Amino acid sequence: MKKMAIVLAAGQGKRMKSKLYKVLHPVCGKPMVSHVLEAVRGASCERSIVIVGHGADAVQSVLGQSVEYALQAEQLGTGHAVMQAKSMLAQEDGVTVVICGDTPLVRKETVEAMIALHLQQGAAATVLTAELNEPSGYGRIVRGANNGVLRIVEHKDCSPEELAIKEINTGTYCFDNRKLFQTLDKVTNNNAQGEYYLTDVIGILQSEGNSIVACLVEDPSEAIGVNDKVALGEAERLMRRRINAGHQLNGVTLIDAEHTYIEADVTIGADTTVYPGSLLRGRTSIGSDCVIGPSTELSDTIVGNGSTIRQTVAEGAEVGEECNVGPFAFLRPGTKLGRQVKVGDFVEIKNTVIGEHSKVPHLSYVGDAVVGSNVNIGCGAITANYDGYNKSKTEIGDNVFVGSNANLIAPLTVGNGAYIVAGSTITHNVADNDMAIARERQVNKPGYAEKLRARARARAKKDRETD
Repeated sequence: MKKMAIVLAAGQGKRMKSKLYKVLHPVCGKPMVSHVLEAVRGASCERSIVIVGHGADAVQSVLGQSVEYALQAEQLGTGHAVMQAKSMLAQEDGVTVVICGDTPLVRKETVEAMIALHLQQGAAATVLTAELNEPSGYGRIVRGANNGVLRIVEHKDCSPEELAIKEINTGTYCFDNRKLFQTLDKVTNNNAQGEYYLTDVIGILQSEGNSIVACLVEDPSEAIGVNDKVALGEAERLMRRRINAGHQLNGVTLIDAEHTYIEADVTIGADTTVYPGSLLRGRTSIGSDCVIGPSTELSDTIVGNGSTIRQTVAEGAEVGEECNVGPFAFLRPGTKLGRQVKVGDFVEIKNTVIGEHSKVPHLSYVGDAVVGSNVNIGCGAITANYDGYNKSKTEIGDNVFVGSNANLIAPLTVGNGAYIVAGSTITHNVADNDMAIARERQVNKPGYAEKLRARARARAKKDRETD
């Protein structure tokens, strides 16, 4: 049985009060419409047709060629939107899922269950429903004598008796594909909004003797459609809770799950502990037995097994196994730390490879560099990599000692086993096992400190008298 999906994503989303097109607003780091597409693909839908309208170019730029598109140039209702896929799907045999692109909380398991019930019952249409204590704004499910679905009534068209119904239409359906498009031709816009409702298909199919069934979702939160920033925040909260629970069930310890922010594509190994205030974003991948946080932000960063990262920001970085990073470190894109590397407080590293067992303990900047193994970079040492126009590279060999407050002026090569004396500004290459020193010789003048203080006091007294 061929399975297809139509994703409705043509609405403008005026209530979002945003320049960003509605279905592209992210929930836990991923556009809403991408969550929906993952759900239908996970339910084995072979084709996905996205109905676009307002912001069509923006949606296509995000989703790319992974889906097919149909344009709804004028928004005349959900039934009209589905009709835009007629030329692409009407001749297909099979079932078609119709789902809104602003329902990011729908799970693939729920879509699978709806399709399975549809096929089992031999239904012409199956409606995904939910029971809400406060159903205001949602279309109501009106059941017939046999408990089948008689019709769906939009909230604005409900009678007082229908408004009291708590079972609502989630806006997700499964149809016999051929019957869907045959029936859409019979839908009119004789309603309060003057629109072509997809829900009218249910009533028409039922009146023609077809079987209409309802699939009641276990978790009512899956019914949430995001129409404003309040609903977006609620969807974010519920999705985050779902994501965090999944990691906990997989063996991750979250000290305070309500204050830990993990996006949808993040992976974390068992026996890793994440402390509150941490934000794990993008395609971050964390190994087992790690300690992350508190107050750590990792974006598209790989962390090896057994590493500890505290109060740190990392973007596009790779941290090897058993590393110790932070607190207050900044790992910028292109940073790659080998095994058992130490990066301490107030250290910034950018586009640099650091070999295993090396240390950058505190107050340093290392950029555009390759650093070997067993290297110690002292407090305040920096690589001066930028001349205002070009970035240049610093290469440091194995077993090098770089003293505190050393300035390594790129381009520069420091050989294996070299020793850079503290306070030096190094502008020429240093050979293997050489010691480099580049600073003025110290001169002590006996008793001169008191002369300096006397001069300072005299200047201060004169300034007071002038005032």
